[in-house]
Amino acid sequence: MNELPSRVDGPADVGSLRGRTVVLIGGGSGIGLRVAHQAVAAGAHVILGGRTRERLTAAAQELGSRATWRTVDTTDRSSLASFFAELDHVDHLFTSAASYRVGPMMELSDDDAESPFASKFWGQYHAVRYAAPKLSEDGSVVLMSGAAGARPPAAAPAYAACNAAIEGLGRGLAVELAPIRVNVVSPGTIDGNLWAHRAEEDREAAFAQYRRDSILRRPGTEDEIAQSVLFLFTNGFTTGATLYPDGGYTLR
Repeated sequence: MNELPSRVDGPADVGSLRGRTVVLIGGGSGIGLRVAHQAVAAGAHVILGGRTRERLTAAAQELGSRATWRTVDTTDRSSLASFFAELDHVDHLFTSAASYRVGPMMELSDDDAESPFASKFWGQYHAVRYAAPKLSEDGSVVLMSGAAGARPPAAAPAYAACNAAIEGLGRGLAVELAPIRVNVVSPGTIDGNLWAHRAEEDREAAFAQYRRDSILRRPGTEDEIAQSVLFLFTNGFTTGATLYPDGGYTLR
């Protein structure tokens, strides 16, 4: 843990991240870390959250003086409450941290089938709930779903339902929290940190399928998803929307 940034005085530009405070739970690796790099490059202060102290420390060192970090577990409401209680304010929030299992209904245990909801859906729900009192009126929340919610690539109905539910959550929160903007980013298959830690055979099969099934014939990159998140942070007239950076997968 290191010192948190103080609020920057002076008028804020909704279309700019300069001087803004961006909270990234899951910002120690993968898409969250790429969002952190792009936000810092745009002049923001970033607060990284996650469960692994060593990973957060390394990420903050990589990002430089505009990055701070705190440990948090999105499946533990008291951990989320403590995390946000320490923050003076939040301009933008993105939560990409989640851990779950996927598979066919007839093969998964009940606990495994429920895991996407426990971690990915309720984790984001409660993160927004505890962040809401700290959010700037001209700030925003970006939720993370996935293209499987619109077009399931295989038999994983609970996971598909979870992603669809997150898109509905985004629309509902946009109404409740206005003028704070709430949007959803729904990526397709990404060649990055998540797949790098899976078996090579599974990774290559998934990428081959995605090349067949998407218009652009390739997986995406973490930086391309990060660019989508920054767009949703900074576009002041976009709320209640789901953005699909998926190479045209959901159009096929």
